[in-house]
Amino acid sequence: MIHKAGDLSPDQRVAIESLIGQKLSEQDSISVRRLPPPGGPTPEKRREIGDGLSKYFAQVDAQRQPMSDEEAEETVNEALRLAKPAYRAVS
Repeated sequence: MIHKAGDLSPDQRVAIESLIGQKLSEQDSISVRRLPPPGGPTPEKRREIGDGLSKYFAQVDAQRQPMSDEEAEETVNEALRLAKPAYRAVS
């Protein structure tokens, strides 16, 4: 949301001027935006995402056809080659 400097309360104007280090003119437009902290999601959000992934993969696993370890390994390697053609499996 954009605000006109002329529409700010005196307290708001003082706070913004102190933050930007200069006086505002009546014609200035002000936009304030919150930025999340760097470093990704909070621990709570990570847990929420992890729980959602666990539930999703449990549903996928419940529908999966049984296969040998070798078939599973080849399936994973094929998917990696499709996603990244230069991929080579390490034996």
